[in-house]
Formats: sequence, C-alpha cells, structure tokens
Amino acid sequence: MNIRKKVRWTLPPGTNRYAALDLWVPAAEDEGWSEDEIQYVINEVVEADNDAAGLDVLAWYTAR
Repeated sequence: MNIRKKVRWTLPPGTNRYAALDLWVPAAEDEGWSEDEIQYVINEVVEADNDAAGLDVLAWYTAR
C-alpha cells in the first residue's frame, strides 16, 4: 500500500512505539484514515526491529 497521507499529531518525548501508536491511531481516525490504512501503519510499526525503527515509521506518516 502506498499511503501519502500525513497525520497532524504530537509525539511526546520518551514515548515507545506502542504508546505512540495509542496516540497516533485516534489522530489518524480523526483525519478520516481508513481502517486498512491505519492497520497497514500499525503492522509496519509492530514489525519494526526496535522502538527507534517503529518511531521512524510513525515519523514518516506525521505532518511536519
């Protein structure tokens, strides 16, 4: 899936990837993302090698 959308949200410092997902998902839902799009990002974050890689995935889908 090639998602080009970006979510507007703020990642609190010191947050691990799972806690970040708890914040990112509602923000994506508020911006009208489909369940498939959200699930795709969740899968990428969970399958990442470590927290830093998972947070990098979320950074990609975050508007700056």
